[in-house]
Amino acid sequence: MDSLPKQFSQQLALVAVALAVGGGAGWAGHYYVTQVSLAETENAAAATPPAVKTSLTTVAQAAPNPLAAGPMGESSQNFIALAVERVGPAVVRIDAERTVPEISPDAFNNPFFRRFFDEEAVPPSNLPDRLEQGTGSGFILSANGQILTNAHVVEGAKTVQVTLRDGRDFEGQVVGVDSVTDVAVVKIEAADLPAVQIGSTQNLAPGQWAIAIGNPLGLDNTVTAGIISALGRSSNQVGIPDKRVQFIQTDAAINPGNSGGPLLNDRGEVIGMNTAIRANAQGLGFAIPIETAKRIADQLFTNGEVLHPFLGIQMVELSAEMVDRINEEEQLNLRIADDDEPGVLIVGVLPNSPAQAAGLKIGDVIRAIEGDPIDSPPDVQARVEITNIGDTLNLDIHRDGRDQSIAVKPAAMPSDLR
Repeated sequence: MDSLPKQFSQQLALVAVALAVGGGAGWAGHYYVTQVSLAETENAAAATPPAVKTSLTTVAQAAPNPLAAGPMGESSQNFIALAVERVGPAVVRIDAERTVPEISPDAFNNPFFRRFFDEEAVPPSNLPDRLEQGTGSGFILSANGQILTNAHVVEGAKTVQVTLRDGRDFEGQVVGVDSVTDVAVVKIEAADLPAVQIGSTQNLAPGQWAIAIGNPLGLDNTVTAGIISALGRSSNQVGIPDKRVQFIQTDAAINPGNSGGPLLNDRGEVIGMNTAIRANAQGLGFAIPIETAKRIADQLFTNGEVLHPFLGIQMVELSAEMVDRINEEEQLNLRIADDDEPGVLIVGVLPNSPAQAAGLKIGDVIRAIEGDPIDSPPDVQARVEITNIGDTLNLDIHRDGRDQSIAVKPAAMPSDLR
């Protein structure tokens, strides 16, 4: 991504959202020498329904019967326990390792460093690469061994070790990784595996139950529960503006090692994929909506990669405060009317991008896309993301006191921006 124009102040640049930016998701470096196997803790008083097998070709599936909680004190088979029994066998542990070069011995040739070491202490020139190990979670999408997890769980690994709840181990092949959404898929050679039931976030609302299953801190098959705290948290709000995800927020505990595990509703359906993206979060967890994760997984299993639509603009939200700050910047040479109209201000246009080819300029205010009002940069990201590459998007913009329409054809995001 190119930087903002020089005349644009550093203060404003800090809040600019880059629609084009992809970026690496970072290695899930949770190091554990031993994994503690926890015994299964609850014996079902009644027979539990089998795991429902799903196909990657469809998202909408017949919903299972609601999981009813038993009378207090009668048994431990409340709706959470029943949901865990239904989905737990399809949740897996993923152990991945990648090769990391040791510190280059050339660095020790610098006199500044050499004075701190004896000659014998300087590392040899042929140091072997170091292996880093990480542990995360995943869940089985289909009975033939298709697994969904986070990109940062398997980043840098071609193969991973997959362990089922029943103790079986498989070597997994990393089929594809998409760092833009932090989604990855793994395939193991097996048949008749338990699979999750895919749900929907369409009717999800804050206050509803949320159940997380995974391997936090290396503790296998850990269950936490809470509620849905909020919906539609933008990647910018969460602190990772290079991602294209509208996150589910929950207070169910999600810790390192939970990444890639399922977030369930009270019916035992998967509504999201947990991701431990904020190391400093306390009492907050985030999950990728299952519709987003599933859409990306389908493309990864089919093509091995995901091509994201791309405009090539940088934007800021056009709030009253932002309008005042822009108008006070003499070097910016922009005058924005505070007309209380929704929209986002374009503060950067990448060269040779679809936006430049369409004639979009710095200072344009995007009011609507295909007639739908635009209030914030995430609105633009979400609308572009669901557009097919090469299709035409009609943008209603405000420029120099006049409203006009500009047609833009999104292209595939360049690989160096993912």
